[in-house]
Amino acid sequence: MPNTLTAEETAAGWQLLFDGKSLEHWRASDQPGSFSVKDGAIVVRGPRSHLFYTGPVQQHDFKNFELKVEVMTFPKANSGVYFHTKWQEVGWPELGYEVQVNNSHSDPSRTGGLWGVQDYMKVVSPDHQWFTLTVRVEGKHVTTFVNSEKTADYTEESPIVRKKGLEKRYIASGTFALQGHDPESEAHFRNIRVKVLP
Repeated sequence: MPNTLTAEETAAGWQLLFDGKSLEHWRASDQPGSFSVKDGAIVVRGPRSHLFYTGPVQQHDFKNFELKVEVMTFPKANSGVYFHTKWQEVGWPELGYEVQVNNSHSDPSRTGGLWGVQDYMKVVSPDHQWFTLTVRVEGKHVTTFVNSEKTADYTEESPIVRKKGLEKRYIASGTFALQGHDPESEAHFRNIRVKVLP
């Protein structure tokens, strides 16, 4: 059942970040109206906005973790899941990495890649179908999966080399954020859960 944990998951250390009913413990930038809750999912559709987790789990400051999110995209959707980011009132988040969510948008970078750092060019899951996005960070190593397919396997280099505008995308610690990219992009998120790692 979405937005619940089994006794086994709780015993294994999993914690929910979304209650399935409200945006409590989440805060939207730019255009808060781009986010709503419907049928147990966070729905993003509207002008650019980012929804940051601000709740009590780990004081919303995560370093090593495994994150699982169930996602469904709609045609031409462009979205993303940020990690190691910080609250930002306006604009695209400067800090942290973006795990791309895009199965049919014109941007060739597809779901599961680390946008602008290690892009993934293959569509794994079609629109209108729920899939599980997994992000695991241990030290400087990041792996992502769409369902069971590995979509990123990246170890942060030293010194860090980034494209212009991505200079602050590096591993540190921080919160998670969901991206609302543009008015034509609709994506749904549910069963958002995290396990803190040593």
